[in-house]
Amino acid sequence: MKFYIVATPIGNLEDITYRAVKILKSADFILCEDTRKTKVLLDKYKIKKSLKAYHQQTHPNQIQKILSQMSEVEQVALVTDAGTPGISDPGNILVEKALKFFGDKIKIIPIPGVNAVSTLISVAGINTTKFTFLGFPPNKKGREKFFREVLVYNHPVLYYESPYRLMKNLTLIEELQEELGVSKEIVLGRELTKMFEEIVRGEFGEVKKYYEENKSKVKGEIVVLIY
Repeated sequence: MKFYIVATPIGNLEDITYRAVKILKSADFILCEDTRKTKVLLDKYKIKKSLKAYHQQTHPNQIQKILSQMSEVEQVALVTDAGTPGISDPGNILVEKALKFFGDKIKIIPIPGVNAVSTLISVAGINTTKFTFLGFPPNKKGREKFFREVLVYNHPVLYYESPYRLMKNLTLIEELQEELGVSKEIVLGRELTKMFEEIVRGEFGEVKKYYEENKSKVKGEIVVLIY
């Protein structure tokens, strides 16, 4: 059977590829994080398919049920709420389970497309020949260690950020910069490809001050590049 890992838009629904639409139309069913969000995308492209939930909280027993359902059809597509499955979401876990379950009877096929990290990198205007992506910072335990590592890299570092923790984490980074004697610049992308898309860049202190003065803008999906 064929298992398609399909990238979907991170905001603007017109960012989907022709190939992705074709695959979603041909799949026997589609696995997705949130059936309601995926339905919005499918409705735009007049795609009517059976949707099955697969997300971070999916129980191992349910994963086995999904694999059994996959064995009864020829083509299945996996999407995330936005972007590319497997990047900071459980898509890679399902791929691993499918490979073990089906062995050489399954073909895993990537359908590339939008990703918030590559979207921000494309407009960063700096040398990104080498960079590190670290996913989401820890919420509590390990948070300081995470940002210490960010500040000692000698190449750009990107990570996803929660709007609920942005200011707290920017304050921590500022304190660590003073302690470590380093001075970093930042490119912050917020709500990329969406109506209120915003890209803020400059010295760290400038960006932090901007959001202190514009607290109403601390919301939405955020990706940060520090260099």
